Amino acid sequence: MKRTIKYYRIIWLRHDLPAGLSVFLVALPLCLGIALASGAPLYAGLLSGIVGGLVVSLMSGSQLAVSGPAAGLTTLVAASIISLGDYKIFLLTVIIAGLFQLLLGLLKLGVIANYFPSSVIKGMLAAIGMILIFKQIPLALGYDQPDFWSGGFIHLFSVKNPVANFKNFNQHITSGTVLISVLSLIILIILQLPGAKKMKIIPAPLIVVVFGVLASLLFAGISLRISLKQTQLVNIPLNIFANISFPDFSKLFSNSEIWKDGIIIGLLATLETLLCIEAVDKLDRRNRITPVNREIIAQGFGNMVCGFLGAIPMTAVVVRGAANVDAGARTKLAAFTHGLFLLLAVLLVPFLLNKIPYASLAAILLVTGYNLTKPKLFRNMWSLGWKQFIPFMITIIVILTTDLLIGVSIGLLISVYFIVRNNFKAEYKILRTVHNGIETQYIKLNSNVTFLNKVKLREALDEIPEYSVLTIDGSECNFIDYDILEIISEFGNKAHDRHIELHLKGIEKVDVSAVH
Repeated sequence: MKRTIKYYRIIWLRHDLPAGLSVFLVALPLCLGIALASGAPLYAGLLSGIVGGLVVSLMSGSQLAVSGPAAGLTTLVAASIISLGDYKIFLLTVIIAGLFQLLLGLLKLGVIANYFPSSVIKGMLAAIGMILIFKQIPLALGYDQPDFWSGGFIHLFSVKNPVANFKNFNQHITSGTVLISVLSLIILIILQLPGAKKMKIIPAPLIVVVFGVLASLLFAGISLRISLKQTQLVNIPLNIFANISFPDFSKLFSNSEIWKDGIIIGLLATLETLLCIEAVDKLDRRNRITPVNREIIAQGFGNMVCGFLGAIPMTAVVVRGAANVDAGARTKLAAFTHGLFLLLAVLLVPFLLNKIPYASLAAILLVTGYNLTKPKLFRNMWSLGWKQFIPFMITIIVILTTDLLIGVSIGLLISVYFIVRNNFKAEYKILRTVHNGIETQYIKLNSNVTFLNKVKLREALDEIPEYSVLTIDGSECNFIDYDILEIISEFGNKAHDRHIELHLKGIEKVDVSAVH
């Protein structure tokens, strides 16, 4: 026992402690940025990261995955908060989402992700990336009005007084914010280049946040014209625990939207977690495989805790998991350590967090959004053919014009249509010959013939000419649907009247006298 404790202490000191610190530095700006993009209090993102580190890591079967607030949920969370009108009511949806995940895990339904086509999932993530970009542009410009897209940006292109429109627009943006955003984006782009691997010792988001803080302080000392307003800086309460919102359980059954949003968030969080777990397992040099049902149970419990504590929902996150692997993590203690560092930062140095400009977080999320919807992704989906590209594009368009659930549902239906069309296209073959002046038709049924082939088969039988011989061969079929047997039996009853000689092989006629 002592040797085991000593072994894990050495592993933690040598590998998991530095890895946890590295992931903390990646997670800190992302927790703030995702809370910002979700329209939730900033502390809610930090609390979600803390729960992901301190609670989920211990329950999870994954040694390397790291959980926290996810970019993939921002659209859904923001829409839910707005529609419900009260953050305390929204927290009920987080608890319901966690409970839904818990049930999925207990019922061993972790395989659910395998039933969502890749094209629909990629389309969903690409649409989320686009929405993320659209939301961050006003923050990156320092725009201080609530109607950037409808009353600000669109108004620029009004035919009347375009010069005056641009002057008015310029009054609502801050040059210092624009400068920080542009330079932050340049830093992030440079650090993503192949030649910048040596600089990856320090996480790129941390470099951008530190740069933003220093630039903001410099601008404040140089000129009031380019200095940032207080509203353009992060604002976390100095005593975070005195300002936490808790769920309003009196409203639990007051609105069906609470339950609907909870189940949708739970389903999407489960999908994102399972996709992340699959990706992180592939990165594990020790080839450890995460038990997916246990992971969903851990995530469900974690999201229930998030709802009770006033945090936004979370998932396992690829960016943090990959950062954990790159930093040399060995066990789940690295994820736990990252949560511990987040907690200490909130407790001990909230005044430092309040120096971070929103522009820095916006730049990080702009790059995150771009990575979800790269032009390379569209080219790749196009190269896979229409059956992949059409569901992918329809999912994106419908999500952007309606909402996430409708987009994914319609994308799923389109994918199912292509699957059905491809798999059940022609489950029979027709051979036509003429023997002694009599036309002979031979229909060979393939392995599986289902009700999906009804229309085509009925059309083929209707085209059989009078005074001919027809053989329908089902001797090699594994399965013939009752609907198909019914059509063949109906045709057999009418064949005599049409002077068609019918022979059936391996097919039993059924009683159709009761068919109306």
